Amino acid sequence: MRTARRQLELVAALLGEETTLSLATTGEQGQACVAPLFYIVDKELTLYWLSSESSLHSLNLAANPRAAATVYRSVESWREIRGVQVHGPVSKVTEPDRRAALIKAYCERFRLGRVPRMSLRISTLYCLKPEFIRYIDNARGFGYRFELTLRPPAVGGLTVHADTGWKSENGEL
Repeated sequence: MRTARRQLELVAALLGEETTLSLATTGEQGQACVAPLFYIVDKELTLYWLSSESSLHSLNLAANPRAAATVYRSVESWREIRGVQVHGPVSKVTEPDRRAALIKAYCERFRLGRVPRMSLRISTLYCLKPEFIRYIDNARGFGYRFELTLRPPAVGGLTVHADTGWKSENGEL
């Protein structure tokens, strides 16, 4: 269990450091759509972003409320590649107090200051709850990765129910 906890900490650290995710959705005809979006993350690794309901990715989510996302660092060398891939269900955050708190956190993180409040009010707040996470870190060895499959918790927090992964070249995690 200590390994899974450490792995979740690595994922949380990367998600907390970065600011932009690439969201992948699928259209009605099976066409892929990828959109870069600012996001915030909570302690349960749920990703939140604001978007217009008329954007292509939002229209895709209305028809199929599942998505994949990736968050990674911009680097110059393959040895520096480090990122997270996730997939899971997407929903809208509509409860007023929760929505207000998340939008406040979003505005603070991105220093939006007095961004037009009307833009925020008409934007939809979405969340992606990861069911699957893949963490990649080439600094630990070419192709180093681990994968986590998450279950909804019975009472608070995340529960890792499957853990498969490659060891680095020296066998350490």
